Amino acid sequence: MATADSVRPVLEEGLAGAGLVLEDVTVTPAGKRRVVRVLIERDLGDVDRVTEPTTPLSLDEVADATRAVSDALDAGDVMGEQPYTLEVSSAGVGRPLTLPRHFQRNVGRLVSVRTADGETTGRLVAADRAGLVLEVPATAKTPARTVPLAYPDLDHAAVQVEFSRRDDDPKES
Repeated sequence: MATADSVRPVLEEGLAGAGLVLEDVTVTPAGKRRVVRVLIERDLGDVDRVTEPTTPLSLDEVADATRAVSDALDAGDVMGEQPYTLEVSSAGVGRPLTLPRHFQRNVGRLVSVRTADGETTGRLVAADRAGLVLEVPATAKTPARTVPLAYPDLDHAAVQVEFSRRDDDPKES
């Protein structure tokens, strides 16, 4: 039976040259089939520091990646004869941020982080290999501030969903 570890190299080869990286793969039994869930993200390359937002994946890019991944799985024998369902998507906002590249891809977004000192929510304005910088807005009790954080100090971090931002210009839509 195919496992995520055995499927990963095949998927990475299928995505090679597409400007995408394999973020995660899971293979789960579902009755007589298996479900192969593939999470992809834009490849940022080997960057030291990110200070500008990364363009999110378009539906066309995900569709192209799905074809590439499907072709790679069909060309090899890693999945065997048992049928499978393939699901390809980007990680989405609900996934916890755990690696430097996760933070680098989410520069510009509202992020909530928890440290031993408590929870802070702010705009992620920079991320490098060692840590991140949040711009925290003013509240009734505290002035606006910039908060640098090292990754080892984080207990948890996640992107917060924003339906509209104060600085969004409705004329640009």
